[in-house]
Amino acid sequence: MIAKIGRGANIIGALSYNQLKVDKENGEILTTHRIRETGNGNYTVAQLYHSFEPYLIANKRTEKPVLHISLNPDPRDKVSDENFKQIAKDYMERMGYGDQPYVVFKHTDIERTHIHIVSTCVDRSGKKLADNYEKLRSMDACRALEQKYKLIAATEKARNPKEEIFRPIDYRAANVKSQIASVIRHLPKYYQYQGLGTYNALLSLFNITAEEVKGEFHGQAKQGLVYFALNEQGEKASNPFKASRFGKHAGLDALQKHFEQSKEKMKVEPAKEILKKTIEIAIHTTSNETEFKKQLLEQGINTVVRRNQERRIYGISFIDHESRSVWNGSQLGKNLSANIFNDCWNEKTTQKQQDEIHDSMKILSQESINNVKLETEKPHALFDFLDKSQSTQSNTDFGFIENLGGLLPKTQGEDYEELTFANIMKKKRRRNGNKK
Repeated sequence: MIAKIGRGANIIGALSYNQLKVDKENGEILTTHRIRETGNGNYTVAQLYHSFEPYLIANKRTEKPVLHISLNPDPRDKVSDENFKQIAKDYMERMGYGDQPYVVFKHTDIERTHIHIVSTCVDRSGKKLADNYEKLRSMDACRALEQKYKLIAATEKARNPKEEIFRPIDYRAANVKSQIASVIRHLPKYYQYQGLGTYNALLSLFNITAEEVKGEFHGQAKQGLVYFALNEQGEKASNPFKASRFGKHAGLDALQKHFEQSKEKMKVEPAKEILKKTIEIAIHTTSNETEFKKQLLEQGINTVVRRNQERRIYGISFIDHESRSVWNGSQLGKNLSANIFNDCWNEKTTQKQQDEIHDSMKILSQESINNVKLETEKPHALFDFLDKSQSTQSNTDFGFIENLGGLLPKTQGEDYEELTFANIMKKKRRRNGNKK
């Protein structure tokens, strides 16, 4: 079993992410602890939040008081709901969170059934609970629970010693070519992208870029691809490497086939709408580019912005590590095109204009939220470097679940509980708007 512990500041987002799956019949609430009961046994995000509210209000110092834990048995394990409940209870007690309020959600939208636990790491007096040696304690807890519930043990996959580690490359090292090779051989296996622009957006996370080259040989037009290493400023920092030096999979012909295959798959990608909605909400609830990127990164989404020499944004791409897909903003919707972000983040843009941009999002539309179907896929474990500061897991090829959040609760007429949440978010927006 693999455990991932994510930490954040937005419990509404963590609860909404899980509740959305329940609403779409891709999950259910298995059990709760220290959560107010409801008359019919069903919960809304607002009702769940009220049980956490005293803990969060009492907190004064902890920046990320929210826990979003995923427990992932091996896909071959057949775990009953009762065992899932006991596993969650045992894990929380072993980690020192047994007296905290928490909700256990079961996710069934992918082949590997697993559970998510939403809780808080501050007690009722606002004091942060000790998390010393959390990774080691979590691994020990998982090994003990594997034995207790007769689960398949998670073991580290043997790695070929000649295989380079899949991580951002160092252009200063002597083995730049092998570093590039280790990255580009993996990307087509795990990610979908429809063109060279989105491919380069993904490559940029690893300090690599690819360029198409055209020429003529014996009177015939020829096309090819070359790769460069990038420095910290995103500038070319190496000689070009011909794609042929990395094998056929790295060449233009293979990439174009991948582009076409991705285009067909992404036409029916159910995660597109949830990604779009998450980005719209991030624009609405942040006041600048830095906050926007940070909020999306906490939800497993990288943002790659392209600017010209005048610093005007001419392109923006989003890398969703949950659905393993890369999108240009304009592919998600006209309201997420580069021009919109350029105007939204331009200091010269008036507050009225920015409000009009935000209003155009219509992010709280009941109909648009109801039409969203979320499908979660696991990114490859080799992408762990993207979120090391907030994750806890053992090194296996099993993958991990990112800590998603950021979805506002649904509006339901004049429901006073939902209006409470709307007021909370309005206050947050006003605070962000006052920042200079």
